[in-house]
Amino acid sequence: MDDPAPTPPTRADRRGAEAALRRVDWWGFAALVKERDPKSYRPKSLDDRLRRERTKTEVRLLVEARKAGVRTPLVYDVDLDKHRITLEELPGPTLKELLERHAADRTALQPIVRAFGTVLGRLHAGGISHGDLTSSNVLYPDGEAGAPALLDLSMGSRSASLEEFGIDLHLVEEDLKSLHPDGAALFRQFLTGYDEGNRAGAKAVRKRAREIRGRVRYA
Repeated sequence: MDDPAPTPPTRADRRGAEAALRRVDWWGFAALVKERDPKSYRPKSLDDRLRRERTKTEVRLLVEARKAGVRTPLVYDVDLDKHRITLEELPGPTLKELLERHAADRTALQPIVRAFGTVLGRLHAGGISHGDLTSSNVLYPDGEAGAPALLDLSMGSRSASLEEFGIDLHLVEEDLKSLHPDGAALFRQFLTGYDEGNRAGAKAVRKRAREIRGRVRYA
């Protein structure tokens, strides 16, 4: 398939630790092309293999997450040779932006983080970990009152271990506490939602997350 037509650069064009994102028009749909950068410090054969595998993993997890009832960007196209994915560009604010918007109003944030907890619970109930769960990877396409979507599952796992689930929860707790003065209270709201989304497994994951927090604290 032909490459999508690029749109003029905007602030949405950005570079992460492993990949560059650029906005494109994909046959009339707003889209993002994510292309993994080569790493010069790795042998080329190893670098190509790693970038190819991480691209495949991300596509697979985006699809599997949707099957588990979690909204993720639609995958429009995949080019493994170029380590490139073309994704639906979802609208809406990120959780980080909402935390900043409501820095003085914890009440407004409670249903927002609770909905996030429910979505992550569903992901974990489906056996999938996220692996890089920051507030920038949580997006609200339908606004503050809607269910969030999860972005960038490239560091996740399809058959995740209890430790991987616990790490996801630990990352959420650390992120909320670092970004909002009432982060601890917001994390409790998040856990309420998480319990609803992962009824069978929440207790064990929460226990492991506490153990991880203890290990980090005394490391």
